[in-house]
Amino acid sequence: MSVHLELAFEKEVCDVLSSHGWLYDDKTADNYDRKLALYPPDLIAWLQESQNDAWQTYKQKNGAKAEQRLLERIREQLGLLGTLDLLRNGIEVMGLPKALKLAEFKPALGLNPDILARYNANRLRVVRQVRYSLHNENCIDLVLFLNGIPVATVELKTDSTQSIEDAVWQYKTDR
Repeated sequence: MSVHLELAFEKEVCDVLSSHGWLYDDKTADNYDRKLALYPPDLIAWLQESQNDAWQTYKQKNGAKAEQRLLERIREQLGLLGTLDLLRNGIEVMGLPKALKLAEFKPALGLNPDILARYNANRLRVVRQVRYSLHNENCIDLVLFLNGIPVATVELKTDSTQSIEDAVWQYKTDR
């Protein structure tokens, strides 16, 4: 494979991110849920690791449908409130006294071990070739996730294949 091909560039970016603590493997696009636009395995793993008591309570009250109900609620709230609001404030769900956190930002001081543990539990993931549409097989080169929630997309181009203008046009018209 030529080093000038876009796929080689994608792999290089993913390898560098992986070497800096991001989660990455070639098969992760299979776990992306197109309908919900989420990466459920990371979201559920984050909840189990960071707020297991709240997650167990939610599961008890919702039974076998707990995971799907929560994912649908998050998808709904992402559409209404936006990504940043949910990451900052968490999500209110029936049956829990306080919002479930969807991320933990770096604390100014590392004095509170619970906050520090949640911060260290954050799951950063990069996924290649994400097929995002229910209507076609178009894909985005890279999607960056925080605890299963997409926070950025990347359309890569190499100098020898396409220009920045091509990437901008692709986002405007084809993505």
